[in-house]
Amino acid sequence: MSDDSEEIPVTAAKPDSPIHVTGTDHMTLIGSNEEDTVEFYRDLLGMPLVLRQPNLDDPDSTHLFFDTGDGRIITFFVTDDRQSNPQPHRHRAGSVHHLSFSIDPERFADVKQALDEAGHGYNEFDRGIFHSLYTRDHNGLVIELATDKYDVPDDRRGEVLATAQRIRVEDGSDFAEAEHLEAALEELGIDSEPVELPDAPTGAGVE
Repeated sequence: MSDDSEEIPVTAAKPDSPIHVTGTDHMTLIGSNEEDTVEFYRDLLGMPLVLRQPNLDDPDSTHLFFDTGDGRIITFFVTDDRQSNPQPHRHRAGSVHHLSFSIDPERFADVKQALDEAGHGYNEFDRGIFHSLYTRDHNGLVIELATDKYDVPDDRRGEVLATAQRIRVEDGSDFAEAEHLEAALEELGIDSEPVELPDAPTGAGVE
């Protein structure tokens, strides 16, 4: 497989495009029913339910708005007569593979315990520059709970990742690792201490 980095540049610089979005406003998914959706996203993951109203495009369904923790919103269209289906999704072009939410690294062990107690199995992986737990919601959607190995400022995340990418390519590594992230932070003059996380497999090649 060719290295796409030689064909398509990876950079935090804004492209010469006619539109520049300013951030993520919200993501909307087709949910099942309100009770199961609230139980998973509010009662387990801790997202406040901040707005409930009729779906403006389909008044027969309800639109639920959850705060993911930083003011960014995830919403669901639900109906009381739609049953949850925990079977894994079949992926195709255009489908959602997974959603990833940030968790506090100091509560990593607590999060695993909470998933265990709620009966939600999970896989734990060291992804090089971050550490993740993968579970599924009540409708079989893969949910990633990720924590960075270093505290990266939100407003400089793209810059840090693009710099780590350049360092990774120069190093000849297959994927970004903690050492590349650390070098990027140092190059950019960002002070950040590493967090303590358990050892885990990379999960490379695991679906």
